[in-house]
Amino acid sequence: MTTNADIATKTFDGPSSRLTLNGVLWSLQALWGLFFAGSGFGKVLLYDNALYAAAPRAVAWYAAVPQPLIVFIGVVEVLGGLGLILPAMTGVRPKLTPLAAAGLALTMILAAGFHLIRGEYGLIPANLVLGGVAAFITVGRRTLRPTPAAALTTPRLLWSLAVLAVTALLTFVPTWYTMTHAQF
Repeated sequence: MTTNADIATKTFDGPSSRLTLNGVLWSLQALWGLFFAGSGFGKVLLYDNALYAAAPRAVAWYAAVPQPLIVFIGVVEVLGGLGLILPAMTGVRPKLTPLAAAGLALTMILAAGFHLIRGEYGLIPANLVLGGVAAFITVGRRTLRPTPAAALTTPRLLWSLAVLAVTALLTFVPTWYTMTHAQF
């Protein structure tokens, strides 16, 4: 009989590397964290009335959602994306990481339901994949391979600040530039 402890320490031997559940979780946390932070930041920028007015030409469903709700969804996604990475990385309140993942999974379930009601069937698979991986991160970091709490050290703080800088450079800056300089 396989237990959670057995699964948590399971390694998957590949041709030239050793793949662990912890490594898979960290990779997914980084990718999903950057994706949600960037996607959410684009929605947060829609607080600007001119951007909000132009947005439905690029994303049709924006026309069906009030501006404050889009901005709120964006804030949730930015915080969730950062929550996938920073609490586990710093060791400060690492139990927030599975909560962030669960919140993002719920957001994607609600998004899939919204698109189902609107008949936008082509958008639902992306919501299900994004939500499914977020649910996997939830289970992985809550029960299978939780991140232990640790004291915040200077190296961890600097590493976290570097992650925030990379997030800004890879997601926030390009999103801001595209949305404020592109013609929809």
